[in-house]
Parts: sequence; structure tokens; C-alpha cells
Amino acid sequence: MVLVKFVSYLILLIMVLVAVAFFTLLERKILGYIQVRKGPNKVGYIGLLQPFADAVKLFTKEQTFPTLSNFIPYYLSPIFSLFISLVIWLVMPYETGFFSFEFGVLFFLCCMSAGVYSAMGAGWASNSKYSLLGCLRAVAQTISYEVSLALILLSLLFLVGGLDLNMFESYQRYSWFMLVAGPLGFLWLVSCLAESNRMPFDFAEGESELVSGFNTEYSGGGFALIFMAEYASILFLSTLFSILFLGSSLVSVSFYLKVVFICFLFVWVRGSLPRYRYDKLMYLTWKTFLPISLNYCLFFSGVSILCYVILV
Repeated sequence: MVLVKFVSYLILLIMVLVAVAFFTLLERKILGYIQVRKGPNKVGYIGLLQPFADAVKLFTKEQTFPTLSNFIPYYLSPIFSLFISLVIWLVMPYETGFFSFEFGVLFFLCCMSAGVYSAMGAGWASNSKYSLLGCLRAVAQTISYEVSLALILLSLLFLVGGLDLNMFESYQRYSWFMLVAGPLGFLWLVSCLAESNRMPFDFAEGESELVSGFNTEYSGGGFALIFMAEYASILFLSTLFSILFLGSSLVSVSFYLKVVFICFLFVWVRGSLPRYRYDKLMYLTWKTFLPISLNYCLFFSGVSILCYVILV
């Protein structure tokens, strides 16, 4: 049984990494059409081999590191970042029952919180003032939006009455939570954009005014690992959005179409919106997201208590 679980998880990791490769190709294609130009179209048929060519290029480059860096945390931070992004896939409610998490939502929140340490370690260990400032921005942003993510999740947990993601499918058999709590779905999507450092919240990875944030001193394989961790997180958050608000079984084709659509929204936002003003970032979290999510949390808790009283 242990061997079956190990092989199944290994297959899952391979599929996630292949999905990350083709998601980068999809993003470059969509951004090309948004900007009225051609995306990757030279390597392989219509550019299908471009992600693999980029991976070979990045991982075969000479590995350099700053002379004054703290080498061990500098080296391990990208590896830890990718590790967290892959381990978090264990919470997916698989029909085959390879992994069963009664507290899957709690495991998800723990993994998302642990991802902060990789960004902090990467910025601090480089011993560069630009990297340190970038990691401070990234950590402040991530922690702030994790609060709104947790409160939105808490509102939905009051509805389903448990921490197992399998329950969301059965509770949305006749109506999606997106129809019941549309504003919460919108807030979740925006919080996911901020959590994964995507436009318009990519302050941690600004290219001109922020000097590429916490990963300034990374190149080659180290940068590729950080890059892969970010895209694996985007894929996971898109999948989780589909489970929480557009509930359907993981074995249905419609589920994967929903996931692809949410991924498309991530890319569409990047190609359409300008970067948010940094001084407005915390204002958006604490003055807009927090009151709405708290009101929904109180409302759904009241509804669940009322239903319990009526049924008992």
C-alpha cells in the first residue's frame, strides 16, 4: 500500500511539472495575442517544445552565487519553495483515495504559510540590500492576503461543516458556492493573485523599479526553481478555486475546463491591468477584503446554527 501511494504521488508530481511547462507556453501565447504579436512558434510544432528548451537552457547554465552570501540558506530556499508547492497537491480530493485528509484545509493553510520562509530566506541569504527589501515586501504582502484567504475559507467551512475538501463536491451537487457567495469568489481570486505574486500585485518581482525583488541574485537553476514554484502554486490555486466555488469531481472533464479557465484569468489579468500602487496594497486588504469576508463569515455561521437548530 505504501508503494502504491509513493508511485501515485510520483506520477502526480510528474504531471504537475509537465503542466507547469505547458502553462508557461500558454501564458506566453496568450500574452502574445493580447499584445498583438506572435508568441513562441519556432521550437517544435507551433512552439510546443519551447518550455523544454527553456528548462534545458536554465538548468545547464553555470551556477553562480554571491561571494558574501550565506550559501546554505541561499542554495536551499528555491528547493524548499518548489518542495512546498508540490507537497501541497496532496490535499486534492482524489476519487481513488490514495491520500485522505480529514483536515485538508488546515494542511493547505500550513503549506501556504510555510512558503513565506522560502521567500524570506532567499532574500536574506543573498546579503544584498535589494534582495532584502524585496523579500520584506513579498513577506508583508503574502501574510496580509493570507488573512483574507483564511477568513474566506472559514466562511465556506461554516457551510460544509468540516475541513475535508471532499465535502465541497457533495455540497455543490445542485448549486455552486459561486452562485451563493459570488463576492467571496471574487475576493478569493484577487487574494490568490496577491498570494502568488501575480499582476497587478507583483511587487515582489517588479522588474524595473524593484530590481526583481527577492530573487535578484538568482540565475540559472535557482531562478528556474523559484519560477516553477510560482507556476505550480498558480495551478494549485486555480484547482482549489474550482473545488471550492465551482464544485465538481476531479474525474470529470468539466472540472479541468474550469481549471484551465481560471488559469486563463490569471494570464488575462497580467496582460490587461497595470501594477497596483504599493501604498494602496494594505488599504485594499484591511479596508475592503476584511470587512466583506468577516460579514460573510458571521452570516454563514448564523445560517449554519439556524439550520442545526431547525433540524435538531
